[in-house]
Amino acid sequence: MGRVRINGAKNSALKLMAAALLCDEPLVLTNMPDLADTRFMAHLLGHLGVEVERSDPAQMTLCARALGAPFAPYDLVRKMRATFNVLGPLLARHGQARVSLPGGCAIGARPVDLHLKALEAMGAQIRLEEGYAVAEAPKGLHGAQISFPFVSVGATEHAMLAAVLARGETVLDNAAREPEIADLAHCLIAMGAKIEGVGTARMVITGVSRLGGTTHAVVADRIEAGTYALAVAATSGDVLIENCVPGHLGALWDRMRAIGVQVEPQGDTCVRILQSQERCSAADMETQAYPGFPTDLQAQFMAVLCRAKGASIIRETIFENRFMHAPELSRLGADITVHGREAVVRGVSELHGAPVMATDLRASVSLVIAGLAAKGQTEVNRVYHLDRGFEGLERKLSALGADIERVSGAS
Repeated sequence: MGRVRINGAKNSALKLMAAALLCDEPLVLTNMPDLADTRFMAHLLGHLGVEVERSDPAQMTLCARALGAPFAPYDLVRKMRATFNVLGPLLARHGQARVSLPGGCAIGARPVDLHLKALEAMGAQIRLEEGYAVAEAPKGLHGAQISFPFVSVGATEHAMLAAVLARGETVLDNAAREPEIADLAHCLIAMGAKIEGVGTARMVITGVSRLGGTTHAVVADRIEAGTYALAVAATSGDVLIENCVPGHLGALWDRMRAIGVQVEPQGDTCVRILQSQERCSAADMETQAYPGFPTDLQAQFMAVLCRAKGASIIRETIFENRFMHAPELSRLGADITVHGREAVVRGVSELHGAPVMATDLRASVSLVIAGLAAKGQTEVNRVYHLDRGFEGLERKLSALGADIERVSGAS
């Protein structure tokens, strides 16, 4: 039985880093992943005047003791949408901010209108000017009743980051419930914020005049844990996944058991994945907001189903263009038909190695999983996508017995 250790969650770490803008004392984040995205966010925060120290790869200290101009230029925001979430903290702390709108996203439209409407409800005056959101709150932010028309992780986090320093009470209805939301809430509470309803669809935030520093451990990355679990399922392996939270992946475990994979949680921080059959069974799946099946694991699950016995239907309800990995999987011999937001995957007995190209972070790792299950050699190009969300992927997979290497000069 192999073992693999999971890092802190990228999707949580980025918003926790933005929280450092809310106080003038050090915020120490432990269990930090060392990724291209976290390094990029650190660069942006440094531009804003935050002191960033990382003497240990798994620990980051951020201190916004003396912020500079509240201006986040396009070149420092365009590469990653999470950087836009500095707008709320800057507005709450500075009373003004000028932040570039994020660039387009390969997996579909991800508008920030809900972010802006939430800030406007709290008293911000916002205008869009030459690709920038220019925001002012000359009298400070105030509490508001905010009801999201649909669940949005980014908008929920952004509203939280602004509301903790707003005057009065802010109510977030139809709030996202992802574990990363709760992780951000627990960190903010440790900094002195007053938040009720953590983990529910209705959060009540009572603003405070100031926040202080704290030390906070980033929650384990459920998407990384799920990715390794699906890699085991695709390759008939037996692996203990450590430093994870099995309870965060109930929807994935349900679908994995449905295709014949053994899933055995062991305590609160480990889960054993065992696939003794050469090919799994077919099963349908639909992505949903948490606690449903994560859209960030859809591509990896599709890679497993490519060799399933029978036909499976995958429905993508979160993003409208998240099947771009399907044509690349077909290059390996997969039988996939896409109709809008629905994909029919007819399992084949064998996949065969071929050159493929990654289109986004999760699609890239699905190609790695399929390549591990395929006969022959698979070459995955544009692997820089992988470095955004998976620390030491080839090292961890090699330790589990995979024949994988990064070719010198590959990008």
